Amino acid sequence: MVNPEIPSWRKTVQSEIVAVTVYTDRALVTRRGVVDLTGIEQELVITPVPVTLETESVRVSGTGTVGVRLVGISSDRIYTTEPVAERVAHLTRQIQQLEAEKRHLQAQVDALALQSSFIAGLREKTEEPFSQSLSRKNLSLSETLDFLNFLGSQYSEYAIASGECKTQQQELDKQLQALYTSLQIIQTPHPKESFSLVVAVEVAGEGEFELEVSYIVNRASWNPLYDLRFSTTSDIVHLSYLAEITQSTGEDWIGANLTLSTAKPGLGTLPPKLEPWYIDAPRPQMLRRSRLAAQPPLLPSIPEPPAAARADWEEQDEVTEDSLIPAETVTAEVSKKGSVVTFKLNGGGNIPSDGAPHKTTIFKDDYPCSFDYVAMPRLVSFAYLQANVKNNPNGATLLAGKANIFRDNVFVGTTGLENIAPAQEFKLNLGIDEGLKIERDLVERLVDKRLITNQRRITYSYRLIVTNLLEKEVNLKLTEQLPVSRNEQIKVRLSRSNPQIQLGEMGILEWLLTLPPQERRDIYYQFNVEYPPDLMVVGLEI
Repeated sequence: MVNPEIPSWRKTVQSEIVAVTVYTDRALVTRRGVVDLTGIEQELVITPVPVTLETESVRVSGTGTVGVRLVGISSDRIYTTEPVAERVAHLTRQIQQLEAEKRHLQAQVDALALQSSFIAGLREKTEEPFSQSLSRKNLSLSETLDFLNFLGSQYSEYAIASGECKTQQQELDKQLQALYTSLQIIQTPHPKESFSLVVAVEVAGEGEFELEVSYIVNRASWNPLYDLRFSTTSDIVHLSYLAEITQSTGEDWIGANLTLSTAKPGLGTLPPKLEPWYIDAPRPQMLRRSRLAAQPPLLPSIPEPPAAARADWEEQDEVTEDSLIPAETVTAEVSKKGSVVTFKLNGGGNIPSDGAPHKTTIFKDDYPCSFDYVAMPRLVSFAYLQANVKNNPNGATLLAGKANIFRDNVFVGTTGLENIAPAQEFKLNLGIDEGLKIERDLVERLVDKRLITNQRRITYSYRLIVTNLLEKEVNLKLTEQLPVSRNEQIKVRLSRSNPQIQLGEMGILEWLLTLPPQERRDIYYQFNVEYPPDLMVVGLEI
């Protein structure tokens, strides 16, 4: 039977989401639906679609066994009220169950209170006769202690049990309060807002037609994540390239073909235009205007959708351990067109509209690397391990994102990766390595009591001892620091160093050392600070 409220020339198409391309700040959604046409249809309707869509981005196409001409498309805003009877009934049953538990606990509390009152009354009634019997030696001391212990243990037991019941009651009260709040929210009518897409058509006759609609939605994004795993016995880093997808668009993506793109459709096609850069002295009129401009606008501005995005959207379409089978990780097909990289996932297309992050694997790969050490003994007495990694020349660009670092299957910490192009080298900090022992001692601080050319001189001498406790040769960059003078009357000079080294900018001393296994290396340097005797020097506490 035809619904009299829907004219025969308008037909609703039951559609489902078949593909989603997620950008860094939005997503392209593709829906498909099949409809049987009779030849009199003038409008095909897809409903509901979320209010997060950009109406200017909607595109339609289709194929079928009958000729169909797509005349145009429009969108209507609709309001519906969700059915709440079933959810209200479920919450009501939960409330009734908790109320019953609360009544049961209250009965236990009342019973324990009666038992505790009985013990208290027994103590009061037996206090005087018990004292008389004790004075007449009708009761022994052990019998007295047994009776007192009985009263005390019973009273304590009842008090503890009553306290536990009251704690459970408080927890039930919290749960009940949350359920009553949820029930009140559900019972308060909140019309749900959405869109319906209306496609104007001209139909040549009867037949089956598959309609495809694509549109852009906001409140969707993805961010890259990385797991980097190193081994101290291997020159390979194992990289897992992950994607963290978040969406609260208003519709769930269930069973959809998911693609991630590095394109930035929101940036538009035209480069920004430089405006004149004016400078001036402040005037009263300018100050008033600047204060007004600093106030927030009454209504937010809505940016016009870029044309470049539309062009990009239209291009898309009983066992033993030896017999255990390791789980497979679904990875993505990586493609590159110009500077835009896309990752077509072969799974993971179930992303609900809950605003929570959902992780999926893009790909895994191994990269060659080498290791170096860096140390700054003036700040810390440890050496830090660094890995020098090179991206695959034929691989994908590693986008900027957070990386979790594991060394020998032990979590080291997190670091941030910048954009890393194919064939680009980059460094990763792997944390402290106690395989290098570093000692730093002030071996001399000499204040020259003689005034040389009316200058006071203080000499500082330091010795560094570096010991390689590892079973392999290592490269170490050792950095020390001399004070830097901001006063022309204060002079700082490097007087000796072994091995010899040139003083760098900002007082930096840097030695590049190669240490064979189990080798110890001594480093020595000395510097002088000269200044007039009547000048106070601050910041020299080292």
